[in-house]
Amino acid sequence: MRNASDLPKNWRTYNLPELLFFQEGPGVRNWQFTEQGVKLLNVRNINFGKLNLDATTIHISKEEAYGKYAHFLADAGDLVVASSGIVVDNFHNKIAFISAEHLPLCMNTSTIRFKVINQELLSIDFFKIFLGTNNFKSQLKKLITGSAQLNFGPSHLRKIQIPLPPIDDQIRIAHLLGKVEGLIAQRKQHLQQLDDLLKSVFLEMFGDPVRNEKGWELHSLGSIGNVQGGLQVTTKRNDYELNAPYLRVANVYRDRLNLSEIKRIGLTPAELDRVRLQQGDLLIVEGHGNPEEVGRSAVWDGSIESCVHQNHLIRVRVDSSRITPFYASFFVNSPGGRRQMFRAGKTTSGLNTISSKNVKETMVVVPPLELQNKFAIIAEKVEVIKSRYQQSLADLEALYGALSQQAFKGELDLSCFPLPQQLRKAGNRCATNYAK
Repeated sequence: MRNASDLPKNWRTYNLPELLFFQEGPGVRNWQFTEQGVKLLNVRNINFGKLNLDATTIHISKEEAYGKYAHFLADAGDLVVASSGIVVDNFHNKIAFISAEHLPLCMNTSTIRFKVINQELLSIDFFKIFLGTNNFKSQLKKLITGSAQLNFGPSHLRKIQIPLPPIDDQIRIAHLLGKVEGLIAQRKQHLQQLDDLLKSVFLEMFGDPVRNEKGWELHSLGSIGNVQGGLQVTTKRNDYELNAPYLRVANVYRDRLNLSEIKRIGLTPAELDRVRLQQGDLLIVEGHGNPEEVGRSAVWDGSIESCVHQNHLIRVRVDSSRITPFYASFFVNSPGGRRQMFRAGKTTSGLNTISSKNVKETMVVVPPLELQNKFAIIAEKVEVIKSRYQQSLADLEALYGALSQQAFKGELDLSCFPLPQQLRKAGNRCATNYAK
């Protein structure tokens, strides 16, 4: 948090309770759940800055919702956040606005809603941006509790401070960053469309991997590939004779790699020989705080020489005469593969894990190699297009981060950004309709 003296003269620092009403949802018990009535908000409804209630099946009765829990009923325009089981650095994805189409909706445990007390002092759109800044995250990290899954509540938020420019500047900042957010959302939509295209091609060529209606052969991953665990990361490795780049869970997503940050690890020559990656290796996530992310996989592209992997990633080197890496990874990430990984997973201290044994025992539908190769050709072409969109997305997210940090330091020249009258009149919901 910057000192008040470091801020522009027309800025002022406030404690959150001076500006906002915030409320954590009640602890509704399982026995209170009903199949109909009023929907209950939960952490999984909030993803990538949007609220999605389509898959929600948890309700409470109207009698309880409009009686006992009436003061927890959400309103259109409320800003809601997930406050349990989240990674602080990914917090910006767990924030969303509630709109009229989501109502009626009742708050639930591990979610918090915000309302602005004085709209002449604070724009809720500006506050939403603040929640994604390093300023907020650094304050939260000092206060937050939890181990593998991080948790916070109103008691932590009461200690958070926010630097505020005049309301018109807040509106300008929110409007500017809202434009960049819109471009980011477009890039993400394009990437999702390409993913959907590949899924459609996969189903067309190979059928439903769960039902295997085409009657392809079934083989365990262990019988068609070599399965290998990785290196445990410890401080003792700092003194080892060799040092190599290594991949971790943050680098491996479903059918894609994120190599923006690569760390290094000390290891012995024997370990380097054992866990050095080769192009075409499958990398499968062994442990994650979210059980649905355990078992996600991607194909190593060989872009980093002498790269190894840590023990939270399991490597599978498939027999290319029987199965292609692209097909194998796509199957592992398909409903058929994910179901097996989910069932095999165990939970210890909030961390969900699978073992090398579980991976070896995962059954894979293996169609003719010629058909797999055709799919690989299509997948590679799609990946070329995806890589361009991913680079564009990374550039836009970097721009957004730079602009938001400058804005909250008072270093952004807003004189070239006129204040549209319609935004000023809209006041607290000024920049972008995030609820859509």
